[in-house]
Amino acid sequence: MQSFDVEPVLDEFAEYLALERGRSPHTRRAYLGDLRSLFEFAAQRHPSAGLTALTLPVLRAWLAAQAAAGAARTTLARRTSAIKTFTAWAVRRGLLDTDPAARLQMPKARRTLPSVLRQDQALAAMAAAEVGAREGDPLALRDRLIVELLYATGIRVSELCGLDIDDVDLPRRLLRVLGKGDKQRTAPFGEPAEDALRAWLADGRPALVNGNSGPALLLGARGGRLDARQARTVVHQTMSAVSGAPDLGPHGLRHSAATHLLEGGADLRVVQELLGHSTLATTQLYTHVTVARLRAVHDQAHPRA
Repeated sequence: MQSFDVEPVLDEFAEYLALERGRSPHTRRAYLGDLRSLFEFAAQRHPSAGLTALTLPVLRAWLAAQAAAGAARTTLARRTSAIKTFTAWAVRRGLLDTDPAARLQMPKARRTLPSVLRQDQALAAMAAAEVGAREGDPLALRDRLIVELLYATGIRVSELCGLDIDDVDLPRRLLRVLGKGDKQRTAPFGEPAEDALRAWLADGRPALVNGNSGPALLLGARGGRLDARQARTVVHQTMSAVSGAPDLGPHGLRHSAATHLLEGGADLRVVQELLGHSTLATTQLYTHVTVARLRAVHDQAHPRA
């Protein structure tokens, strides 16, 4: 806003999000980006009003403009959350007299069934990654480990990239994972992922490690910690080698792991714990996937379908 410097306010709000709400760096960046866009929009309507330009009509108009520009319902829900969190905080801080977003409704995010691999496609993807690693190339060994761990444990790509060597318990086949809100959980993995880990730690990582590596488990080509963008590229490249498989990224492997666990008879609450979901409702989405798959198989195979 033209006569009001919002950056010090946003800096303080970001600190609140981190320290008191436990929001991840990704969420904090998204919220601050949303709010800067909102402030710019409000300043065009009320150039000298400061934070008081954030009236309910302005908030609704900004969200309507975002929707008209093609923002997805999930994005609108996040932007509404950013507004409501900020204005409630601003009232407590004495920056606003009343909360203009108190009556702002949160748009419901449409739940869609995630695309997942069939079990044979998942095994084919793991096999494709293993073939590439047989030559012993350090990056190929790393790439095999990326897809193995994502599918074996169902962890998020951000959690994968955040793993340190000390987070791996090879004898017990366990990972110590730091999830959303800095919540720690344990993720088990099987023998194929153990083999991939041992090969990477013995022959892959030592060939790439340098002064920038630190304790990171997974490294980029230049020796620094692997980032999420690189991991996504690896997964997409691996999936392109699997005939008939959907083009999934890391989150698709997470969806597939959850679905295959449930198809194998795993308890829903166990899957919730493995995935690090804060509520059971999020995990229950995968039960709809398995029901949809049962319907598809029934329709194709049953003579009376």
